[in-house]
Amino acid sequence: MNELKFHLIGQFKLSSDAAKAKDDVAKLMVKANEDILRKGAPPGGGAEVVNWNLDENIITVEIKSDRYVRAHDALLRLRRSLAALLGEHHIGIRGVVIEEFTIQLPSEEALKKKIPFVKDMRYEEGKILLTLDVDEQQIENRVPDRIINLIMEKIESRKYGKKEHWELLWQSKKKIHKFREDPTKELMKRNWIKHGAGRGQWIFGPQITRVFRAFGGIIEDEILRPLGYHEMMFPKMVPWEVWKRSGHAKAIYPEMYYVCPPKTRDPEYWEEVMDYYKVTQEVPLDLIKEKIDRPIGGMCYAQCPPFWVFLQGETLPDDIFPIFIYDRSGTSHRYESGGIHGIERVDEFNRIELVWIGKPDQVVEHSERLQERYQHVFDELLDMQWRKAWVTPWFMAQEGLTGLAEIKEVGTIDYEAYMPYKNDWLEFQNLSVNGNKYPDGFNVKLQSGEELWSGCSGIGLERWGAAFFAQKGLDVENWPDKFRKRVGELPEIFKFL
Repeated sequence: MNELKFHLIGQFKLSSDAAKAKDDVAKLMVKANEDILRKGAPPGGGAEVVNWNLDENIITVEIKSDRYVRAHDALLRLRRSLAALLGEHHIGIRGVVIEEFTIQLPSEEALKKKIPFVKDMRYEEGKILLTLDVDEQQIENRVPDRIINLIMEKIESRKYGKKEHWELLWQSKKKIHKFREDPTKELMKRNWIKHGAGRGQWIFGPQITRVFRAFGGIIEDEILRPLGYHEMMFPKMVPWEVWKRSGHAKAIYPEMYYVCPPKTRDPEYWEEVMDYYKVTQEVPLDLIKEKIDRPIGGMCYAQCPPFWVFLQGETLPDDIFPIFIYDRSGTSHRYESGGIHGIERVDEFNRIELVWIGKPDQVVEHSERLQERYQHVFDELLDMQWRKAWVTPWFMAQEGLTGLAEIKEVGTIDYEAYMPYKNDWLEFQNLSVNGNKYPDGFNVKLQSGEELWSGCSGIGLERWGAAFFAQKGLDVENWPDKFRKRVGELPEIFKFL
């Protein structure tokens, strides 16, 4: 049976000739194989120095090991013991050089991926063979272990496939739908919306804006106020440090809009750009590319992560929880690639983000109350045909993971609306209990030492609109009475010849 195995050849660079210490080094190597490199491993397991050599101011070691004491960890253990021993002879260790480092991982199939710090990867007889290109600092920073974890994740993800796990929880009764057209096409036909100048961007006219504001009023009156939410304003430019802590930095790169600052604000530095435009009436993108700095982060992708900097590193009293907050201060941005469609799948969208924080039982209880409020809104006020499903938690999906939580407390519920014009369903709402993910990531603690959890729920106005118009159409007389009263008379401002 193939197992995780390591083979490493490394050199310790010394401050001077260590010939006088050779006998002591030999004794240390014996002790290492008997004790130092076996600690923490079951009987017969661990690492072993299979060969070593001292040549003036270089000690070369060859180490083989199993999963219990990995060869790179064994090298660091040896460095500590050698440093203490050689110090008695007034000899120091100047550095460590990794000459060769190979790892064998069990796998049922090859992995054809480019992995950082892996200079060669091949597959043979049920195992992946890696040759790493790492140095002393990368070993200290646990890079080999993260490489192994990354490859294991990629192997494991293949077992699930690309589709997220989906389990129906509840669905409403079927409705009779008089409207069966693509709502976006009808919105454009009536000039309620027009394409913005940007990719995946819409300009919403007075009529649909009135509808969106009616949605906002329902959310305010039926959800935010009854459940005790307080408004905050979250940043919409998100630095890397936030995404590293939230976990998004693992996988969002194909979908984010990057933010790059200018290298300088000096007008003289930018004069050739400005002059080029004045002469050609064209923006010199290649020239601009040379004058902007590396990305400092990106535009808002998931709305709540920047909020957590407000609590980062804090210890909070138990009696202030649970806390309920929301943000509706700006747009979110995702690069949707070929998936752009209508107003429901866009690069720029308007969203109200709900966040709740507390002890685990408080967070789970609030999730249940919020689900009840959503059901009231979708059934009683909007008269929608909808369903909800338990899916791969958003934070697992966005970090490249798949699967389904066994206990339905930590995880995500998707709300889907039936779209008559294409006989399919659209996810138009979600709700997640994120467990301790954010409090741990941003080092937020309770005074009592108990675990702190959080949840979030994003309300996308474009998705609500797409779902509502697909079922009810754009003629106000076909809308539910309670919603029609909230909207009032739709304004007619623009006329086009």
